[in-house]
Amino acid sequence: MDELSEAKALFSAGLAFQERGEWARAEHCYRRALELAPNRPSVMINLAAVLIQDGKCQEAKTIVEKVLKVDPRNPAALLNLGHCQLIVESAEAALTSIEAAVRIKPDYVEALVSRATVLNELDQPGQALESCDKALAMKPDCVDALVGKGIIMRSLRRDESALTFFERALDCQPNCLGALIGRSNVLLDLNRVAEALAGLEKASQIHPGDAVVLSNLALILLRLGEKADALDKVEAALAARPDLAPAHFNHGNILADLGRHDDAASSYERALALKPNLDYARGALVHSRMHCCDWRSFGENAAGLLNDVRQGKRVMDPFSCLGIFDGAKDQLLCSQVQVNDRFPMPPVPIWRGERYGHDRIRVAYLSSDLGNHAVALLMAGVFDLHDRTRFEITAMSFGRHDEGEMRTRLKAAFDRFIDVNHQSDREVACRLRDLEIDIAVDLNGYTKNARPNIFALRAAPIQVNYLGYPGPLGAEWYDYILADRFVIPDQQIGFYSEKVVRLPDCFQANDFRRTAAQRAPRRSEMRLPEQGFIFCCANNAYKITPKMFDVWMKILRDVPDSILWLLGVQPCAISRLQHAAGARGIAPERLFFAGRAPYGEYLARYRVADLFLDTLPFNGGTTASDALWAGLPVLTCPGETFAGRMAGSLLHTLALGELIADSLETYTALAVRLARAPEELTALKRRLFSAREASALFDTHRFRHNLESAYSRMWRRYQDGAPAASFDV
Repeated sequence: MDELSEAKALFSAGLAFQERGEWARAEHCYRRALELAPNRPSVMINLAAVLIQDGKCQEAKTIVEKVLKVDPRNPAALLNLGHCQLIVESAEAALTSIEAAVRIKPDYVEALVSRATVLNELDQPGQALESCDKALAMKPDCVDALVGKGIIMRSLRRDESALTFFERALDCQPNCLGALIGRSNVLLDLNRVAEALAGLEKASQIHPGDAVVLSNLALILLRLGEKADALDKVEAALAARPDLAPAHFNHGNILADLGRHDDAASSYERALALKPNLDYARGALVHSRMHCCDWRSFGENAAGLLNDVRQGKRVMDPFSCLGIFDGAKDQLLCSQVQVNDRFPMPPVPIWRGERYGHDRIRVAYLSSDLGNHAVALLMAGVFDLHDRTRFEITAMSFGRHDEGEMRTRLKAAFDRFIDVNHQSDREVACRLRDLEIDIAVDLNGYTKNARPNIFALRAAPIQVNYLGYPGPLGAEWYDYILADRFVIPDQQIGFYSEKVVRLPDCFQANDFRRTAAQRAPRRSEMRLPEQGFIFCCANNAYKITPKMFDVWMKILRDVPDSILWLLGVQPCAISRLQHAAGARGIAPERLFFAGRAPYGEYLARYRVADLFLDTLPFNGGTTASDALWAGLPVLTCPGETFAGRMAGSLLHTLALGELIADSLETYTALAVRLARAPEELTALKRRLFSAREASALFDTHRFRHNLESAYSRMWRRYQDGAPAASFDV
């Protein structure tokens, strides 16, 4: 066989390997063919295509540019150039090249499909659909076009339609990798986790070692709580494709879930280096850095995130913004960006306006936190005390929990306790509808393991945002948010998508059965100095901003014999906080740290401290309540948002308004004054002890009555056919 014939045979073999997704073998054939017959455009273009699939985009770009120098109107070369540009340059550059290919060859089905993909990337789904439909009109069984249309439908959150197109593609080509991945993604969106896993496992068998499959498998395993396996899968994906930005992002998410925020931040940085506009990655990076008190470029990053959110860009999830944005309007915008991304076309509601006529109002609490979690620790007493003559109470639990004491208590507190962890969002919503639930209460909002899709399906006539997420959810299917007059004053009501229902005392439930360990630990047991004033804070490290830390260091400077005791700060933050203290002229040895402890012991620790220093713009919620319950005064400075006014609400209810500073300057001065005036602080502690017994804050019976009054009024409006409206109880 002569060299030209051998080159042709190698080219044919390369095409066969390429068709089967065996990129390395296809690459070998094409490279050998080019050695025998150099500069053949068809071989160069196909080599570029497999290099793109194998993550070698820069080399692929060089090859197609070489072809275009000789033949600038080669549509296949222009198409592959666009594919490279999408990865190594920008979607805008890619679109220019791909549209040039379509102009030269209007019936170029592959280019029309790629054009649709890029337009969808540029948030132009209407034009993307038009391009895909042109391709399908020319070639109805074009697998790439069917997959492309499925991807666009998924981006529009038309999930059932997306599934249809992926399944049509699989009917044409049962082993189509793109269709298997796309179908699995939609099933995961719908929380049909077992089906999503089965589809990806099939893809993994057909295409072993594919990086996208491995990365997506990692996300499913994380959802199933198999964190170690999830980490192994995503790291295998990165070994195969170090240039795959979404895999680095998934790696960061898994590491963050494992509490390894330093490592997570590094993964987010790599993802952004590869794809600077990767959705939600910048916010995730800043949030992980905040967990580690890594404040590099914090002000610049926060300002950039705020500016992008105001422009409607998908740069951060709503929970991350609570510790950065100090304006209620901006927090609302951040939630609305996510809602518009996830639900550009809200699903058809399951509840169609029927009026239920039950003897008792049916209330369902939905939460991933019905176990040993802060939400359950606050709400358990309310669940115990609900008036069963007027209310029928259901729990829908979708978290993963050990069968401990709290879980056992909660199961006994409800008329029905239903574990729906393995059910899809639609199945849960249909269950709510079948039970004819009047009021569905979301105790998650946008916190970890939340499932807002259930509420988007509108399974109940009244849907309420309460407790888990202290801010607006930005979605039309939440009718109410439960608050009080302090956390949402009159001038802030307009910054909530929900109608605001304000309880008469405090927004926060508290459990009358909460108890601390009998014995307070000694200072020495906590490795604290025997003498000196102890300021403490148990808020999560991501709530500590550099501005807040500056204030704390000024307080320590003005109270020379004092220390700052931080509870529950992750190890990655300790050395940074010590270094930050030194940089501000405070000896690092004046910062002390305590790890986590069982709840009763944790409460008892507060008795060792002298004053709790709150954070801004994200206050302590449960931590502030715990400190006050334990008898430790809390000093706070309210901001403009719900998250920034929680501790103030607690103190207002306790009639301890003098601990609510009107500015950080006042906060600083008050902390210093109390540290220097032991008699005043002792009097405050006595008042707190008396208020704890007499105040509405820890009166679970009174709170339950107020909450039920709110539910009753919501229910009466619904029975009367009136729309949701803000009101004070």
